[in-house]
Amino acid sequence: MEHRIILELGTGNDLYGRDYTKAAKRAIQDALHHSSIVMFKSLGIDHTEMRVQVTIGVQQPDQLDLEALTAELPRGRAEVSAVKGGLDVHDAQNNQTHVIATAAIEAFVPISTKDWKLS
Repeated sequence: MEHRIILELGTGNDLYGRDYTKAAKRAIQDALHHSSIVMFKSLGIDHTEMRVQVTIGVQQPDQLDLEALTAELPRGRAEVSAVKGGLDVHDAQNNQTHVIATAAIEAFVPISTKDWKLS
């Protein structure tokens, strides 16, 4: 049975290009830089056993390149999905829209209840 071992959050932006994928990549990197999963080596767990689920929120989820975002993840079997979220902040005076993306990264590993007691 898989159990979530980590949940990291991040934000990213593209202030001038209105590039949702660029903002999402920055959100993923922000989240990744908040965590260090040292337990794999310590417990002898192969990182390929980890499933990584990433949810990206932007105002126009259909504009995301999910394949490029999946490539941002250095470990585990990655799945990236897009939802409506984040922010578009429009500057009418300068006719500019700033894109803000949010990322939630969840990591799951199979843990046998015979070997571990979860509380």
